[in-house]
Amino acid sequence: MKESRAIVSGILFSSILLFACGPSREMAKPEDVGMSSLRLRQLDVIIREAISRRDFPGAVLLVGRKGRIVYQKAFGESQWVPRRRPMEETMIFDLASLTKPVATATSIMILVEQGRLSLEEKVKDFVPEFAPYVDEAGRPADDARIWHLLTHTSGLPPYADVEEVEKLFGRPCPQDKLVGYIAALKKAGPPGSVFQYSCLGYITLAHIINKIAGQDIASFSREYIFKPLEMERTFFVPPEKYRAACVPTEVVKGEPLQGIVHDPLARLQGGVSGNAGLFSTADDLARFASMLLNRGRYKGRQILSPLTVERMTSVWPKASAWGRGLGWDIDSPYSSNRGDLFGRTSYGHTGYTGTSLWVDAETETFVIFLTNRVHPDDKGSIVAMRSRVANVVAAAIESDGTMTKRR
Repeated sequence: MKESRAIVSGILFSSILLFACGPSREMAKPEDVGMSSLRLRQLDVIIREAISRRDFPGAVLLVGRKGRIVYQKAFGESQWVPRRRPMEETMIFDLASLTKPVATATSIMILVEQGRLSLEEKVKDFVPEFAPYVDEAGRPADDARIWHLLTHTSGLPPYADVEEVEKLFGRPCPQDKLVGYIAALKKAGPPGSVFQYSCLGYITLAHIINKIAGQDIASFSREYIFKPLEMERTFFVPPEKYRAACVPTEVVKGEPLQGIVHDPLARLQGGVSGNAGLFSTADDLARFASMLLNRGRYKGRQILSPLTVERMTSVWPKASAWGRGLGWDIDSPYSSNRGDLFGRTSYGHTGYTGTSLWVDAETETFVIFLTNRVHPDDKGSIVAMRSRVANVVAAAIESDGTMTKRR
């Protein structure tokens, strides 16, 4: 696997000039980058069929390859209630758990690059009340490290009782109070011994970012990630002028959440959280994906070092049994949006609201599939469609002389 990834890094040089300028807003013909237009048209068919089944009201799908956008379309409707409204390509989605890799994990790794943090440091160095796992004999396990939080192997439970937290600390709930509550929760096992996808770990990471940088995750990620990448429609707590462009999610207390985060714990904190709360567009996410494929570089500026991108998007050696990178999903039970054809060195993530991003460095391809499957009643279905979309995109890739040949 290491040899294959090294070869992949080498062949990326062939398209570095395209990526350095970010994804072109001019649509490229799929054939110009070695893809089949005929095969990509199948995407229209399967997405419209899904909408007709009411799997989700609408979607925006964007496919990029070799620094060019080859497919971008909006389908269906952005909302059904209180009135129907067509979906538009430029609309802003509640990304849900895509917040974890795009904002939180990337911010953590920037602190690592700056020499302000090491992944081997103990969580309790920043959250002193972070309790260890204790076995039946009363013996405490080793302390959890930062990388355990990033790979969901800290032993923290998946989520917390929102009503209980609100009763204890009010609404909005101060982040330090919530993190203190999380820190005291019973752990599922010694660090590194069990994989348990946990929003709580990423809430804790956002608190650590705040303690080190003196900035919350919203302002830090804006300064170091979104502004340099010109992701102008990416933010926590969308400004009022952008609310109408936000795709509504679930109806809560008779009104759809529009420009208000869907995730209950993020909403309890006022919309700024490490596990969810980020809003963005397909275009902005294309810039982010292009930066990753260009080894951290965008328009001549190094956002992340090449080694940082490599470490984040590879299975972390100490968590190899779980198939997770640092923030990114590579080969875990949650990686269904890879489909069946993209290789095991590709990576991505999903969001509960119906969003997903998948990146394949081997073919220099990314797939951004954004839906509003939780609108209006959180009963939409998206898991199978994510895989089918990835399969169609992967099948549309034809050899163009630059694809990696595995040994």
